[in-house]
Amino acid sequence: MTGNEFQSQTEQDLALLDGMTAAVTAAGRVLLDRFSASNRVGDITALLAAIDANDIASTAVLRPALERLRPGARWDDDEEGRGGLGPGEWWVADAAEGNVNHIHGSVDWGVTATLVRDDVPVLTAVFLPALNRTYTAVRGGGAFLDGAPITVSAKSDLKAALVGTGQATPGEDPTIRHAMSTSIDRMLDAALLVSATVPATLQLVQVAAGHTDAFWQYGQVRSGLLAGALLVQEAHGTVIDTSGAPWTLTSADFIATTPGLAAPLSAALTS
Repeated sequence: MTGNEFQSQTEQDLALLDGMTAAVTAAGRVLLDRFSASNRVGDITALLAAIDANDIASTAVLRPALERLRPGARWDDDEEGRGGLGPGEWWVADAAEGNVNHIHGSVDWGVTATLVRDDVPVLTAVFLPALNRTYTAVRGGGAFLDGAPITVSAKSDLKAALVGTGQATPGEDPTIRHAMSTSIDRMLDAALLVSATVPATLQLVQVAAGHTDAFWQYGQVRSGLLAGALLVQEAHGTVIDTSGAPWTLTSADFIATTPGLAAPLSAALTS
C-alpha cells in the first residue's frame, strides 16, 4: 500500500468512528442500567447466568449497530477465540468486557469494538460506562480519551515501572498458568510494582494513557487484546511478543509498553 493509499484508507476508517462510538455507547448504557455497586452473586450458577444475561442484552444492541456500519465485515463469534481470523474485515467485539466485575459491583468493565482488516486492528472504540470514559484509536490516526490525544509514559527504567498482567480466561492451560506465575515472580524482582487483574482492556487503556507503564499476558484471547493493542500502538507505545518481535494475532504471548521499556521488559520475562 502506497502512502497515499494508506492515508485514504485511514480517512475512510475515521469516517466510521462516530458510528462505532455510538454503538459501544448504546450497548454500554444497557449494561449501566443493569449495574449497581451493590451487585453480588452467590454461587457459580448465579454467576454464569448473570454473565450470559449481560452478554445477551448488550450484544442485541451492539452487533446490529456495527453490522450496519460495515455490512461486509464478518463477526467474530468466539469470545475466547485465539489466533488469526483470516483475510478480509472482521468485527471483534466484547459486549461486556470485564463482565465478572460488573456482576460483582465493581466499575472496571465496558464495551469494546475493533475492526480488524487482514488480521490487523485498524479501528477501535472502548466505552467504560461506570467511569464515563471513551477511548478511540485509528491506525495511523492516533489514540484518544474523550477526544483528547493520549500517549504512553516516558519511562525507560524498569525498576521505576508500574506493570501488570492478568488471566485471559478461567481454566487456562497449565502451561499458560505456569508461564504467568513464573513471569509475576520475575517481574516482582525487576519492576517497581506489579498488579494482576482483569480484564486486559482496562489495564491496556491505562498503559495507552500513560498511567501505568506496561502490560503482559500469556493467554492470547483476541477480544481482550486487540482494542488495547491498537490504542497503545497509536499512543506511541510498543506492542511485541516476549521475543521482541512485533505482536500479531498468531503470537504466543503479548507485551504492550513504552518504547524505552520494551527491551528490558522482554529480557526480564525471558531470562
